[in-house]
Order: sequence, then structure tokens, then C-alpha cells
Amino acid sequence: MKKAITLLLLTILFVSCKSTSTAVNTKESKKESKSVVNNLIKKATENIGVKYKAGGTTKNGFDCSGLVFTTFQSEKIILPRSSFDQAKIGAVISLKDAQKGDLIFFKTNKSKQINHVGLITEVYSNEIKFVHSSTSKGVIISSTKEPYYANSFTQINRIVE
Repeated sequence: MKKAITLLLLTILFVSCKSTSTAVNTKESKKESKSVVNNLIKKATENIGVKYKAGGTTKNGFDCSGLVFTTFQSEKIILPRSSFDQAKIGAVISLKDAQKGDLIFFKTNKSKQINHVGLITEVYSNEIKFVHSSTSKGVIISSTKEPYYANSFTQINRIVE
């Protein structure tokens, strides 16, 4: 009897529970996503010319993941601190589906694991441009047409849908 009453109460609770969520206007959410992506690109590219600094997350110097971490933080999106861990966030997408605002990952210098990240700023049919912090040149825009990046490309992740 006790079991039947508990089951009945659970059924009543489940049936009477109404969702308070509202339908999302997809046109509006796409507009918001585009705005976030544009803000991310603007924020990251404002740092072009800032020197490379291992562990850096400020205008005094950035490493690659520090630039991405700080850029996303400006839009209240918290990512892990390392490029290796950032590569585990979001949806991995194919190269042909890459868009502005996606993260692009590399295994540089024959590394067996992801050790470099950039933020995609432009996508063409045969080239992707991305902002990142290079150890030799600091924050710059590079291209997947450059042999170094073409040969070390690993994956693309979408964080902002």
C-alpha cells in the first residue's frame, strides 16, 4: 500500500510539473551568436602585436591558449586554460564546416598531442585565417595555407553555436 501511494504521488508530481522554459527564437539566437562571434574576433584582434609570454593572459603578453581563454572570458564564456583541454570543449567539426569564431587546433613541432590554438577570423573555400599567439611573433593572424600550419592542423571546435 505504501509503495502504491508513493508511486501515485510521484506520478501526480510528474504530471503536474510544467516546464517554465520558453521557445527560443532561432533567428534571434543566431543573431546573438553572430554578435558574440564578432565580439570575440574584435577582442582577440585588438591584441595583434602583443608579445608572446608563456602562461600570459594580459596585454603584457599572451600564450596561445591564454589569448583564447581571455578572449572568451570577455564574453562570459569560461574555457579551460590549456589548448589541450580547450580542444575537449564544444563540438568537433569538419574543416569544410569551419566558421568565424570556431577554435582551430594544432599539434606543432611533431607533438603527439594538441599544443596550439587559434580563433578563426575568416574562412575561404581553400584557406582559414586565425588569430593566435605565436612564440616567435606574438599575437598575429596566420593562415592554414602556411606550410607550418597546414602540416600541423589537427581539428576545429565550435564553442558558440
